[in-house]
Amino acid sequence: MAQLDAILEELGIAPLWVRRGAGHVHRPGDTQGDALPPARDVMSEAGIALPSQPLQATDVTVQACDTQESAAHAPPQASHTSVEAARSRVEATRAEDSATGPAGEVGKAFEGVEAAEGVKTTAASAPEAAADAQPVPMLDWAALKARVAGCTLCRLCERRTNTVFGVGDETADWMLVGEAPGENEDKQGEPFVGQAGKLLDNMLRALQLRRGDNVYIANVLKCRPPGNRNPEPDEVVRCEPYLKRQVALVKPSVIVALGRFAAQSLLKTDASIASLRGRVHEYEGVPVIVTYHPAYLLRSLRDKHKAWSDLCLARAIHRKRTVAH
Repeated sequence: MAQLDAILEELGIAPLWVRRGAGHVHRPGDTQGDALPPARDVMSEAGIALPSQPLQATDVTVQACDTQESAAHAPPQASHTSVEAARSRVEATRAEDSATGPAGEVGKAFEGVEAAEGVKTTAASAPEAAADAQPVPMLDWAALKARVAGCTLCRLCERRTNTVFGVGDETADWMLVGEAPGENEDKQGEPFVGQAGKLLDNMLRALQLRRGDNVYIANVLKCRPPGNRNPEPDEVVRCEPYLKRQVALVKPSVIVALGRFAAQSLLKTDASIASLRGRVHEYEGVPVIVTYHPAYLLRSLRDKHKAWSDLCLARAIHRKRTVAH
């Protein structure tokens, strides 16, 4: 056993203390150490080759301790190595997929997962996407009302209380078009309410008409401009498809444009209302008669007789088209 210890110590496996010039290993307190044959002789007899230069005990001891300390404090590498190995395999497989095309098994698997997720997403949102994708000229009344209620095409949607879609008989012969909702209209979601609305109802009564009975009322814009300002050109452009669709659905015999801005928007002109009155115009194939806005007539009573003349012209056009059809 003592010989084996001497051999291990000579190989540097265990700490050694070697006396300079001594031919054998000496351990403190070992009384039998001097009787042992030199370790080099034992190794030589066993056929084990030893280095020509003797090992330095202190070097061997320090190296052994450093190795043990490093091993004791080194972080475990198994999980990191596994992740790196897996990543390397995935990268290698992707490289193979790129070289051989989409036929790679991993590529197929990921394509299948992505495709399945895409199908689920598409299936979930298909009805909403289809409804939003449907062009305005193809919408029916219910879809058109829903589209207007959720419209965010211009910044007027940011301050509105309600959209003002329109009210009345959806198969009416008469269609009245104003410019934009005011404060009361924005609150109630209905066009021409308040004092201007009452005057309009009186004007219709003079023609033996009434709101909701063979009359449909709408506006160029469906949202109120801040401070009741005139609509901006881009707001008119974005909102006009809704009015066009309303006209197409109602199929009126005559349109009465109420006010300068409504007339200019429908007829694509900047002409004054005075120059537009008294003549028959056209919008989407429907005759258009221009008259004053009821709110203006409340401030300018002297022009009421002019508005009555305009309504009489509209009635004549309506009668003529009714007889023709």
